[in-house]
Amino acid sequence: MPTDEGSLSNPLKGVSEIFLTILTRRNCITSMWSVLVILSMATEPTGLSAQDAKSLQNEIRETFESYNWGTARWSVLVYSLDSGETIFSIDPATAIAPASNIKLLTTAAALQRLGPDYRFRTYLLSSAPVTNGVLQGDLTLYGTGDPGLSDRFYGSKDEVFQLLVDDLEAAGITEISGDLIADASFFPGPLRNEGWEQSDLNEHFTAPISALSYNENVVSFRIRPGSVGAPPNVETIPAHSALNVENTATTVANRARPRLAILREDPLKPVRITGQMSSSSRDVWRQMTVAVPADFAGASFRAVLEDRGITVTGSTRQVELPVESVVRRLSGPALGKPAARILARHTSRPLAEYLEIVNKESNNLFAELIFRSIGRADSGIGSPSASALAVRETLVTLGVDTEGLFQVDGSGLSGENRMSAASFVDLIRRMSEGSMWPDYWASLPRAGTRYELGRMYQTAAANNLRAKTGTIDGVSALTGMVRTQDGERLAFSLMVNGPPSIGGAKQLENEIGVQLAEFHRAPGTAPEVTEQTPTPTGNSTTVFSERHRVARGENLGGIARSYGVTVNEMLQANPRIERNRIIAGQWLEIPKHRGN
Repeated sequence: MPTDEGSLSNPLKGVSEIFLTILTRRNCITSMWSVLVILSMATEPTGLSAQDAKSLQNEIRETFESYNWGTARWSVLVYSLDSGETIFSIDPATAIAPASNIKLLTTAAALQRLGPDYRFRTYLLSSAPVTNGVLQGDLTLYGTGDPGLSDRFYGSKDEVFQLLVDDLEAAGITEISGDLIADASFFPGPLRNEGWEQSDLNEHFTAPISALSYNENVVSFRIRPGSVGAPPNVETIPAHSALNVENTATTVANRARPRLAILREDPLKPVRITGQMSSSSRDVWRQMTVAVPADFAGASFRAVLEDRGITVTGSTRQVELPVESVVRRLSGPALGKPAARILARHTSRPLAEYLEIVNKESNNLFAELIFRSIGRADSGIGSPSASALAVRETLVTLGVDTEGLFQVDGSGLSGENRMSAASFVDLIRRMSEGSMWPDYWASLPRAGTRYELGRMYQTAAANNLRAKTGTIDGVSALTGMVRTQDGERLAFSLMVNGPPSIGGAKQLENEIGVQLAEFHRAPGTAPEVTEQTPTPTGNSTTVFSERHRVARGENLGGIARSYGVTVNEMLQANPRIERNRIIAGQWLEIPKHRGN
């Protein structure tokens, strides 16, 4: 088992036994973390008997055997970061589909290449002069890949656009005589990865990837009854969706349940609404991805301009190719054209906060835009291939063995991605040795925690084990780290392709996680813990310490009580919500107590 600086997987090659014998040898900024106090290793935890590694190995083996999935493909490794022992393994060097575990590569590379304080910027640009309040030419809305232009971090969906318009007003601009250009040329496409399932492309988790993204590139359809015989009323939220909608449905007088179909065979084709809706029916809601994000952002921004009294004489159009972008002239006045200048800019929250959304929520759009940003920063090309190469090179620099790695996206949605358990564990090990570990660790979901890893409640793994989940058709995965009862750090990766039951695979992962958390070595045999895991101080800047995501069935009073604040304080912190109407999935700001 490796204790040197070599790869974890190399010593495992050529080993015929699945279960290896045990060797007898021996986030947020760092200042925002405190040291986890480890109880004396000589004191045996109440209710847990001491084990040796061999007995733990046998226990885990029995758990796997109880599921009896003979046709499933496994890649599994449990490795002690403190003793250098391989506790358990099944084909650890075999690269299989990891699903969203690929986000561990994306977020690690982002910390290494971009840094935790990296911020995205969105600009208003123009090369035209301003005369008597009139911008004598085009105005460009230019994106650099920020996925956060929504109400996730702000009081409204269009707040960032409002802030940009504030700067235009401050400059005295009241009219734009040219076009409004939505420029997404910072990334060269494609909007959707070829490896993604066609049937999923309407769903929010496959939102298209664009350097100019707004409202996470999704809209909500709200369909209400019309008058009898007329089509139902269709509203999109946000209103300016830039979607082509064909509504052939009919409102009927009977009280039957709505029989509506909201269909789109391809993201670039019209949305078709067919069927019948009762005049007494409740509203029907459906969320769907936008077709072209730059069109969506441009239309929405134009609406904000016009609402604020700034007229746009020309049309709204989008730019996808760098050769068509005004940004090419930022450094090229010698081309004989005036250089574009910055009229307004918006700066995002730091990358570290975004990484928590990637790993804790498994947000695919955030992952993909960060992935493209890595490639752009590395080579000037934010393509999937350039980004995958930059990630691989980062892993190699860290010392991670990349044999078998094949990455085609940043989120893990594609079933074409490949990675081995040994490489994942090697990644955890290497990151734990570096300066980016606190931020990386902070991004990983905590077991037994609502909205993070909502499993293993009230077990030894709760608030101890941190791991990234992974799920696509025919794939389940869980990779992370857990501390034993002695404080020993166990890195693990549990991946399976082709299980008869995804739910069963999750249950197996839970059982193994709890077994690792309950492990306790005999007094005097535990390895020395050479590193203590940083833990939150309570002053974390993460979205989960200051914001709450509304769950189905929750009300404002109950949420306020759970945080020890009043309803009035919640209303003051969230001026756009109503006391008696909050929506599942909505984010609420939690007011801080004095002294925090």
